[in-house]
Amino acid sequence: MATAYSTLPTVGVVGGSGYTGGEVLRRLAHHRGVRPRYALSRSAAGSATPVSGLAFESADADRVAEADLVFLCLPHGETAPWVAAAQAGGSRVIDLTADHRPGSGAESDAVYGLTEWNDVAKADLVANPGCYPTGVLTALKPLEAAGAISEGVVSIHAASGVSGAGRSPRADLLFGEVTGDFRAYGLGNGHRHLKEMRAALPGTELLFVPHLLPVERGILETITLPVAPGVDAATVRELWATRYAGSPVIRVLEEAPTLRQVARSDLLLLSAFDNAGLPGHLTLVVAFDNLGKGAAGQAIQNLNQMIGAPADEGLLCVPS
Repeated sequence: MATAYSTLPTVGVVGGSGYTGGEVLRRLAHHRGVRPRYALSRSAAGSATPVSGLAFESADADRVAEADLVFLCLPHGETAPWVAAAQAGGSRVIDLTADHRPGSGAESDAVYGLTEWNDVAKADLVANPGCYPTGVLTALKPLEAAGAISEGVVSIHAASGVSGAGRSPRADLLFGEVTGDFRAYGLGNGHRHLKEMRAALPGTELLFVPHLLPVERGILETITLPVAPGVDAATVRELWATRYAGSPVIRVLEEAPTLRQVARSDLLLLSAFDNAGLPGHLTLVVAFDNLGKGAAGQAIQNLNQMIGAPADEGLLCVPS
């Protein structure tokens, strides 16, 4: 049963010293609808957090229920004891790992937190979407709902900055290894995010090719898809504009978006293009920050629904 708050709810962050946890804390630092209670970290205990007066403390699952709502920013596969402790203590959870997302194989009562599509207001456990699926699903779900996608393969080429791999040191992500380079990975249509996309887009055949960009952050997705007769780029832009009219962060453009327009913000930009000489096929372009709308920004959107705060509270809607 979701909590009914009579005062400002308290929030905690587990794994707050990682990239995603740090971005959650930065948003909580200027969120007027909550009181940060704790930030737990295995490696940074004693150091300052982005929230004034709040220091990192040792990661202890016994602490989790001290907050009304907790963000789990842990490595994938490590959330089970934290979720159990939170639920036993009556705390609500936003899980930013893949552990409870569609296609994960987990049996739970988690609500998928794709904010503009699912209502999480009464949820006690929210599965925050993955970064790549956030852009793909935001672009394609309005088309799927309208019957605008024709039979055939939807081809997705997505490029992400290196922060998408997390903060743990890796030799292949050293500056000297990525600078001046551009590489594909997860080839063979086997990337782990495909399960999540397929679960949310049943019946749509997807070919997904991710790439590593030599930049800190940001995702640019280029999607080519077959469309039903009479569907053109203007039709798609209208479907998006109608569906996302109330979103504080999704914007539809006439021109192709770039990473510079979204970096260090919670914005997600969409555009669609007809293809000369290839009738019945469109190209969609999606740009957003993998740590913003692709992670922490969407988690804050879910928080706002869960506590009844304004939809834009705590969000970064202007690139820095």
